[in-house]
Amino acid sequence: MRLLKALGEWLDFRLKLGEGIRDAATHPIPKSSASWWYVFGSAALTVFGIQVVTGILLAIVYVPTAAQAWSSLQVLNHDPTLGWFLRAMHGWASNFMVALVLIHMLQVFLFGAYKFPRELTWIIGVFLLLMTLGMAFTGQVLRFDQDAYWGIGIGASITGRVPVIGGALVHLLLGGPIIGGDTLSRFFALHVFIIPGLLIGLVSLHLLMVLKLGINEWPMPGRIVRRETYLKEYEQLTHEGVPFVPDAIWKDLVFGASIVAAIAVCAAVLGPFGPGGQPDPTIIQAAPRPDFFFLWLFSLLSLLPPQMETPVLLLMPPVAILILLLVPVLSGEGEKHWKKRPVAVLTVLVAAVALGSFTHLARSTPWSPAMSAWSGAPVPISELKGRSALERRGALVFQAKQCRNCHALGGAGGMRGPALDEVALRLTSDQLIRQVLQGGGNMPAYGKNLSPAETTALVSYLETLKPEGRPPAHDASQP
Repeated sequence: MRLLKALGEWLDFRLKLGEGIRDAATHPIPKSSASWWYVFGSAALTVFGIQVVTGILLAIVYVPTAAQAWSSLQVLNHDPTLGWFLRAMHGWASNFMVALVLIHMLQVFLFGAYKFPRELTWIIGVFLLLMTLGMAFTGQVLRFDQDAYWGIGIGASITGRVPVIGGALVHLLLGGPIIGGDTLSRFFALHVFIIPGLLIGLVSLHLLMVLKLGINEWPMPGRIVRRETYLKEYEQLTHEGVPFVPDAIWKDLVFGASIVAAIAVCAAVLGPFGPGGQPDPTIIQAAPRPDFFFLWLFSLLSLLPPQMETPVLLLMPPVAILILLLVPVLSGEGEKHWKKRPVAVLTVLVAAVALGSFTHLARSTPWSPAMSAWSGAPVPISELKGRSALERRGALVFQAKQCRNCHALGGAGGMRGPALDEVALRLTSDQLIRQVLQGGGNMPAYGKNLSPAETTALVSYLETLKPEGRPPAHDASQP
């Protein structure tokens, strides 16, 4: 103990951190703030620490390449001692972190803790929520199984609908025109370096503001927040308050330890998430699903009419984020107690019911538009008559690569994509090649799964799919 004390004094003499740490630990807070309702933020920070530690250990084995990502997760699941448990801890901690951040923001909103002078603290919290969701999504992609592959495809489809810059954003997201090794490298950089770095910076700023502005007092009916008087009133509350250590911190420690124990139990009993089947666009899953916290969006898009998808995707997220950012601007003063704020309570209830309902519906809603698997049905004979050997070879490729899982032909087939009976009237040869290789809309890219000979044969066959006597599509810029 004497040696440790001497070492601590030696470091403190040079770093000058001891006084700051003591001031932060013993800073006074209102007595009402030493409550079990104020433990969710510290618990989210604890879980983030678990994410950092387990993520570093996983990165030692994980290989972020299209050829080895899936197999490296299989190695982690089966070869190293407790490798599966490490993956499970990381995965379940991600779910717990999203839940805790949401609960923390809900508590802050209902307690009016976003009001003066803590407006910027709330705004930073909104960005912390977005970064947390970004961590969850990029983590699912790194599993690089079938769900991850289709998740990237859907994410690219959504991004591509942004006016003017959509194509450039998709290229930036995927690292090229198709989903491949560059795509995984970019998501790995986002998940391991960029988003955690932003999270650490925002969390540090968030904690600094909590220390400087103080922890929000327990809201009391009739206690009105006014810019002219609030700071003096809060100073009086802290003057009669208690030190953060030990009066409040023990609740944070107990609750944080309970959360860690719950994550460990879930990891041990339920195991890690995936990976599922290897990513392959030629193996179409009838109902790929995102992770739990994105199921509501999946369900919403599944139930919307197709013509409403793009407006909702382009307008709903920016509007929702803008509303969250404007909450402290529009309601920076006034009542804090939830009993005096019925609109706030009603908003929370409606949002909770809507999210819960859509999440429940996601268990049964199909991936819009609905489809059935048709890979076993042969290409109609009527679509083979009069075709050359190369075009018939293309029909075989069309069959083998399960194109009919998504596209109808001769009135039979999937409904995810458009029917192809007249595709040669809509797309030129060059456009067909680009669509097959690079994908687009809800269609994945097949550039990594077709040889040049297969692509040539498939496009040659698609060029024949038009009514007899109708000229094919042509490039208007060419004679």
